[in-house]
Amino acid sequence: MPTDPTHTPPPPPPRRRLLARVLGPLLAALALLLLPVPGPGGGGSAEAVSVCHGRPTKTYRFATGELRLYRTRHYACAVTVAKRPGTVRPMTVSLQPRGGRPAVKAGRFPRQTGPVTVHALNRCVSAYGSVAGQGRSTGWVLC
Repeated sequence: MPTDPTHTPPPPPPRRRLLARVLGPLLAALALLLLPVPGPGGGGSAEAVSVCHGRPTKTYRFATGELRLYRTRHYACAVTVAKRPGTVRPMTVSLQPRGGRPAVKAGRFPRQTGPVTVHALNRCVSAYGSVAGQGRSTGWVLC
């Protein structure tokens, strides 16, 4: 095939256009994956996201919040959640397996305190949670 000395190849596309063509759709897809999707209820839910593994087993409500207990086969977990999140106030959560030492987390938090987790295979647990001085104790549960 003869080469034409007067023929010049087309110039390569500018680097910016190539980057925009490749990175534009990639960044758009990444943004869709990372943006939160509103759940049922319109997006602005005051429901605390569970930080405990396992299934929720019991919820104990009291005047200023609630104590939530979760259980897996081997572990029990507890979280104290404020009824009205936002204001920093003293909160406590405690979880004790029968015959063991309690796991306690206390301090000043705006929304929730915990999780605390204990090994509770074939054992009952006792839990306590408080928000701003008002709280609830469970006695021996999850037996």
